[in-house]
Amino acid sequence: MTGAPDRTCMDEDCLFCQIVDGQLPSRTVYEDETTLAFLDVNPLAPGHTLVVPKNHCHRVQDCDAALAGDLFATVAEIAPAIEAAVDAPATTIAVNNGEAAGQEVPHAHVHVVPRWDDDGAGPIHGLFAERPELDEEDLDEIEVDVRNRL
Repeated sequence: MTGAPDRTCMDEDCLFCQIVDGQLPSRTVYEDETTLAFLDVNPLAPGHTLVVPKNHCHRVQDCDAALAGDLFATVAEIAPAIEAAVDAPATTIAVNNGEAAGQEVPHAHVHVVPRWDDDGAGPIHGLFAERPELDEEDLDEIEVDVRNRL
């Protein structure tokens, strides 16, 4: 992840592609050949950063394996820098992958959100008010179905 940045986003109607291409301003904290990281304009916490692939992918599974790997390598590289910059002991790293999951911009992106013990946000499990009741047979069936689709 070194060398001169290459701005290559291809969807002219996409907000994040416009940021990647320099058509819209951003507070960029990191850039390499394949990814861009910038502060969220509507942050959940100080230092909340979005990491995006430069090539337009609607969802994570729309990125090829190399690009998805680059995306998460960038997340791993910048998370400690963000924590240090805002004196946070932790981060929540999250992807809203599709509209039903809360994805508002149809361009794959990873949220890196600094966290503190007393921030009141809770763990990711707190997102779900009700959990499904699954028995061993249900879990076995899902396991096999997922494996068979890979």
